[in-house]
Amino acid sequence: MEELLDPGLGQVRVFLMHDDNKPRKLKHNLGHRRLLTFGGAYSNHIRAVAEAGRRHGIETIGVIRGEEHLPLNPSLAYAKSCGMTLTYLDRASYRLKHTEDVQARLRARWGEDVAILPEGGSNAAAVRGCAELPGEIGVPYDVVCCPVGTGGTLAGISAGLPEGKQAIGFAVLKGAGFLAGEVARLQREAYGRTWSNWKINLDYHFGGYAKTTPALDAFIAKYQVEGVYVAKMLYGVVDLARQGMFAPGTRIVAVVTGQPSTPVAR
Repeated sequence: MEELLDPGLGQVRVFLMHDDNKPRKLKHNLGHRRLLTFGGAYSNHIRAVAEAGRRHGIETIGVIRGEEHLPLNPSLAYAKSCGMTLTYLDRASYRLKHTEDVQARLRARWGEDVAILPEGGSNAAAVRGCAELPGEIGVPYDVVCCPVGTGGTLAGISAGLPEGKQAIGFAVLKGAGFLAGEVARLQREAYGRTWSNWKINLDYHFGGYAKTTPALDAFIAKYQVEGVYVAKMLYGVVDLARQGMFAPGTRIVAVVTGQPSTPVAR
């Protein structure tokens, strides 16, 4: 496993676990004939669902935020090439996509048997998939860190940790205090209980989702890491180590969920 080397870490060691969490989130969500989900025009989740649908013979529908723009961008063109049907919701309706009214309209159009997967793929089944990750870590560790967008990956990692280990999520959104409640809700839905071995750091969003600063840009350039999720987490880990927030000798596994060239959801 690759190790992050930064003078700010001092005696803290950080190991990079490259792991695409999208297939993990989808693994237990694929037992349906027809699957509908949501995303922005550059959503990695939309791409992943479309690809999984092609691979497993599942009909997929992608509900895209905003209006259609032709020609399709590479992300949506790829999803369509996988057989996904693309449809669009205006932004006002999209904000209400989780409500009974909007979902009833979607079922009326696409069939009562359609399975609706939330944006980002975080639900109870996704949590169970992500809970398998700690069992695949191949080095001794004390803490697992991951970026947090919707909370599903952190909820699962926490549930799958051995006794005595901890998980820290780094929110990539501004004003993400609500995420703690989301992680707890997802754990309850998946397992009927919550865990106390996790926390979310809200201090490294750099202005909000897909926002950046010169300091973050320099970090991305130095380590050639994906900028929307991964860089914010790693920057936070290094900064906290520099502040002495981790005991000397702490071994951290940082889950790298995207590559520098990965298109980001917008």
